[in-house]
Amino acid sequence: QVQLVESGGGLVQAGVSLRLSCRASGRAFSSYAVGWFRRAPGKEREFVAHIMSSGYGPSYADSVKGRFTISRDNAKNTVYLQMNSLKPEDTAVYYCAASTHSGQLYYAHEYHLWGQGTQVTVSS
Repeated sequence: QVQLVESGGGLVQAGVSLRLSCRASGRAFSSYAVGWFRRAPGKEREFVAHIMSSGYGPSYADSVKGRFTISRDNAKNTVYLQMNSLKPEDTAVYYCAASTHSGQLYYAHEYHLWGQGTQVTVSS
């Protein structure tokens, strides 16, 4: 069974960068698509980014497009979310999730493995 652990969150000022990591334990991580989601205070969980098992076809929410980059290193069992030009509205708990489904996966119910989340707080 694959388990996911996020890291890299923190308290930063607007405009700076952070890189989140999602490290997986267990075998066959390279066969999983991975997504990043976030939940801001008082809001629903929302899709942030997705990457296929092969590393191709990354996709992003409009709110982060051009600022965030998702990538993966299957040799290290890790998926990254590089977040640049952070804004206060990016403040949220960020979760990574994994799925064996193919194609573009934008919805939480398409993922069946979740990490515990990492807090990102961006001050103005």
